[in-house]
Amino acid sequence: MTFTPALEFAFEIRAEIAETLHIGHGDGELTEFTPITGGTVTGPRLNGTVLPGGGDWSSTRGEVCELDARYLIRADDGAVIDIVNRGFFHPGEDCPEQVDDDGVQVTEAGYYYRTSPVFRTDAPAHRWLAETVFVGLARPEAGETVVAIRMYALR
Repeated sequence: MTFTPALEFAFEIRAEIAETLHIGHGDGELTEFTPITGGTVTGPRLNGTVLPGGGDWSSTRGEVCELDARYLIRADDGAVIDIVNRGFFHPGEDCPEQVDDDGVQVTEAGYYYRTSPVFRTDAPAHRWLAETVFVGLARPEAGETVVAIRMYALR
């Protein structure tokens, strides 16, 4: 029997971000921090808000930017959910603009922008988040003051 994993759209995070802060240069590496100031979470499996106070620590070597974001989501029912979202952003000639089955743009042409989020919560209604593997497809929006990440559950 052949098995092919499938992705199911769960929700989209629209994280509002502030100006990126320069931290320093290492040996061939640029380190920066981008504050997360708020945002929304909408979708068939989760709705809520992105709480201000988190951020994304990024390390860039050459053209490859390694992302390490940590922030909180408050679900509509009041539960607080922790997210650690790691990934990569870099130019990619073989990366076309992609549109999902609902006609929503999920990636920007010419860029590989993917994440691998991990969620933590003890809220029973949202425990499924901590027990599921996700893939995030990201893109900048609103003049790069918003990062939209479509979260897909691996089935």
